[in-house]
Amino acid sequence: MLMSGMNQSAVRRVNTSVVLRALAVSAGPTTLTALAGQAGLSRRTIELILDSLVEAGWVAELDRLPISGSAGRPARRYELRAEHALLAAVCITTSGASAVVADVRGRILGRAEGPLRAYQDPQATLDDAAALVLRALDDAGGSVDRLRAGAVAGGGAIDDEGVVRRLVHTKLWEGVRLPEELQRRIPMPWFADNDTNLGALAERWRGVAGDHDNVVWAILGNRTGLGILIRGAVHRGLDGAAGEIVEARSIPTASVENHPVAWLSSPEPAQRAVALARCEAARAGEASALAEVDEFVENMASILTILSWTVAPSLIVLGGGLEDAADVLLPRVREAMRDARAPEIELRATVLGRDAALVGAVKLALDRMDTELFGPLVPRA
Repeated sequence: MLMSGMNQSAVRRVNTSVVLRALAVSAGPTTLTALAGQAGLSRRTIELILDSLVEAGWVAELDRLPISGSAGRPARRYELRAEHALLAAVCITTSGASAVVADVRGRILGRAEGPLRAYQDPQATLDDAAALVLRALDDAGGSVDRLRAGAVAGGGAIDDEGVVRRLVHTKLWEGVRLPEELQRRIPMPWFADNDTNLGALAERWRGVAGDHDNVVWAILGNRTGLGILIRGAVHRGLDGAAGEIVEARSIPTASVENHPVAWLSSPEPAQRAVALARCEAARAGEASALAEVDEFVENMASILTILSWTVAPSLIVLGGGLEDAADVLLPRVREAMRDARAPEIELRATVLGRDAALVGAVKLALDRMDTELFGPLVPRA
């Protein structure tokens, strides 16, 4: 990979990052020849880079295996030591926060969660979030010097730079620059996005949406929001406003937010417990619980029908707690949307549970990887 205007040290650094990316997305050990093809670099260049990465501890060279049907030398195989660099993710709700630390393959190694002292105080909340990241790091058995990047998932409209532009029910978070604030507390590159956007990103990466390009990830009920993927990429819209339908007064998002079944998507454990109990009663055929489910389903179907004629995704994924009652909700929502003659969009429930936004935040950090995330991996010429 030749780049005009760059000295040899810079070129080698960029090429090293390319090789690391190729190893990071690889499903398993990769041969030197395959890496050369993926990275678009000469075999000799790849060989020199890999030797440096092995010496630095980033890459392991595995035992050679004979090539089937060939009398030539066995292929050299390499694998990223994914544990060498760590990524952090933190998700903030109105009542608490959770954090994970993952390796550069996205495997979660440690986690922590806890209540917030004062959500209406952004500085105190971000202090709490940073403390949880460090607890998750300790749980992973890692050290701060191994952290390379992090991402934060939050509510509201968050723009491409990670600035909170609008948040329902409060103005205290408006203008908060999430990446800069987290970087002051844990010095490394940080990124930020809305939690439903990250849920959608996670679902396509590790969940039920891997076979779809145009996806909506939906939280409905006590909390409401949409994460939208178009051609596999998050659609944020102007100032990150896409999907923040809770702000659209003409859409009846708030009409059920305090109904017991709608508490499936509540951040409060006590409310979620009530919702799960009502769904269990509906499974048992209790008339009042079935009526509550039907009312909630009617609200969900009206919103999703509007969505099906506007965004028109090929898949809608229900998450944010709705998955805990998927057997009760999905058949009824499908039937209600058929009755409304909505397009035949597939409906599924997330398999990621409440980790969805955290997994998406890890993916966001991975997607924004560049040479700075890995630091000076090879000696400068």
